[in-house]
Order: sequence, then C-alpha cells, then structure tokens
Amino acid sequence: MKEFKGRVVTPGTVTAEAVVSHQGFNTLASLQSALQFGDKKVKVGDQNNKDLYGKPIYNKALCLPQTIGSTTGGLVLYAACSMNRNPACMLFSNKIDSLACAGAVLSSVWLDNVTMPVIDNLGDEFLDYVKDGMKITIKEGGIVEVD
Repeated sequence: MKEFKGRVVTPGTVTAEAVVSHQGFNTLASLQSALQFGDKKVKVGDQNNKDLYGKPIYNKALCLPQTIGSTTGGLVLYAACSMNRNPACMLFSNKIDSLACAGAVLSSVWLDNVTMPVIDNLGDEFLDYVKDGMKITIKEGGIVEVD
C-alpha cells in the first residue's frame, strides 16, 4: 500500500477500483454515449484515448493527468453526475483544469444525491504507481491510499 497527498477540490471519502489514463481525458468524447444513449456502465467512447477506450468508468476511481477537449467539459461532467453516470472519484496527477473543476464543484454544490470526491496535484509518481484494478481509498484531507 502506498499513500499520496493531494489538494481537495471536492470533499468526500470513497473506496473504488482504479481505472487509469496516462493521457488527457476528453470529457465530451468519453461520456457522450453514456449521456445520450443511456449506457449505464459508462464505457469510455473516446477512441483517441487508448488507455480508456471501451472501459467502464461508472463508480470507478478515475486516475488521470488532466481533462482535455472543448468548453463543454464542465457541463458534461455535471450532466453525468446529475444522471448518476459519474466515476466514484476523479484523481488528477496534475492541477485540475478550470472546466473539470467547474463541473465537479457545481455537482458537489447543486446536486444533493451526488458525492464525487476530486483530488488534484497528486504528482507524476501517483500516475506511475497506480494500475487498473487497484483499490483506491480517499480519506479526509486529500489522502489517497492505493492498494
């Protein structure tokens, strides 16, 4: 087991299975099928993301460097949360971008039934260490345990 400390963007505690991307996560391309066509497993639809394409991310610990894509990213993330099609948490090795941050914060503030902890600034060592299927536990104060 290894611990990492990051910055809390949206609070919460959760334990979930890791799904890892070493490249940017295009929120719209990844979540469009789940939102538009009701894919409850939320399989990533972004064919350009070789790490995640076709993998389910619903209720998983999504580990990534940053999000990429259009200015709809925050709204798409908010929509996924409002439709209960979101990851259990999002863990960024880099500083979170403003669009993903907006979607996560708005979901945290506006949606009563959604908890999606988001931690950023976990560092490159975090993304190098974590692998698909590892157990991730988020504790208070931005502590992320990887088993």
